[in-house]
Amino acid sequence: MGNGLDVLKERGFVKQCTDFDKLDECMSKEQISFYVGVDPTGKSLHVGHMVPLFAMAHLQRAGHRPLAVVGGGTALIGDPSGKTEMRKIQSVEQIQQNADSIKKQLGRIIDFSDDKALLLNNYEWLGNLNYIEFLRDIGRHFSVNRMLSFETYKMRLETGLSFIEFNYQLLQSYDFLVLNQEYNCKLQIGGDDQWGNIVAGVDLTRRVEGNEVYGLTFPLVTRADGKKMGKTEKGAVFLDPDMFSPYEYFQYWRNVADADVEKFLMLFTFLPAEEVKELGKLKDKEINRAKEVLAYEQTKIIHGEEAAGKAKEAARSAFSAAGAAVQDKSAIPSIELKREELEKGINVMDLFSLTELCSSKSEARRLVSQGGASVNGNKITDINTTVDTSYEEEGELLLKAGKKRYFRVLINE
Repeated sequence: MGNGLDVLKERGFVKQCTDFDKLDECMSKEQISFYVGVDPTGKSLHVGHMVPLFAMAHLQRAGHRPLAVVGGGTALIGDPSGKTEMRKIQSVEQIQQNADSIKKQLGRIIDFSDDKALLLNNYEWLGNLNYIEFLRDIGRHFSVNRMLSFETYKMRLETGLSFIEFNYQLLQSYDFLVLNQEYNCKLQIGGDDQWGNIVAGVDLTRRVEGNEVYGLTFPLVTRADGKKMGKTEKGAVFLDPDMFSPYEYFQYWRNVADADVEKFLMLFTFLPAEEVKELGKLKDKEINRAKEVLAYEQTKIIHGEEAAGKAKEAARSAFSAAGAAVQDKSAIPSIELKREELEKGINVMDLFSLTELCSSKSEARRLVSQGGASVNGNKITDINTTVDTSYEEEGELLLKAGKKRYFRVLINE
């Protein structure tokens, strides 16, 4: 088995490294501890967080020990990296609640059993820092001129950079130093927008401890159309099933562009690279098979095998003729509507705006006007259409928006 770096390189994870050859040599000689940090600024991770987490899992499978650091301390400041404005300041209590939720999601990808990985919260060592001592012992190692040379700070200087954000790099660098001292951590990994912070942590640890440590970053993943990964019309694709249902999650991956399939299979599944490359060769309608594999594997990892199976079955049912080929549509998001309301009739725009398919009545108007709305296979283009019991089939209305988005309205007696 390789040291893990070979896997990361083959699967497209590697962007920049402080010294790849020396890191490769170090990881070939010994099992090391390495870390990635996640700031709990919300109660759920989203798809955009996942590249470093999958990298962690690959390195763990090669025998190295992950240190997953939930940023209960640094989240009180807010990382300016990749942001055009300052993050909203949250309370300590809210951030701790977010951290508790995120811990469970990390466990879907990383194996924490038998101390194979450690879950840490940097509030433990940042929460009670003496600011004067911190400036004297840690701040003296940082050059403001060098900090301003990093792209993150260059960008933020154009829109305004607060003093509190300017401290973020010092705190993240201090994380690396503490982890090196306490856990012999030798590597920090993260997205390429973290390059400046990671390099600063490497430099601080070398200066204070004299130890050889390394930093490795991954490409910031965008879709083939250039848009940010993990975004939909509704917003971020969250890992929390209460914020983004397993069915919607499955559909997100099932509907990726053809050009993204192989790349996403490499980055976001554990399928062997050879199998991924074979799936990536599929063309035209056959590529849909690869998309279904991607959707199933991702949903299985994040939501479990049972939820993934239900989502796949529901998606197939929705795509089949009126659901006849496959009967289980239970994973499709749904609401209940009283029969008496349906008997009175409900305007098609009002109906669609009740569901997750349309966030507002104006969005529903556009959908109907542009010919993208249907109810149980009946295409509706007139915004004045009234939907009543004549549209009902088997006690429900199956709404469709565009080619691939479905929602069930269950008629309640």
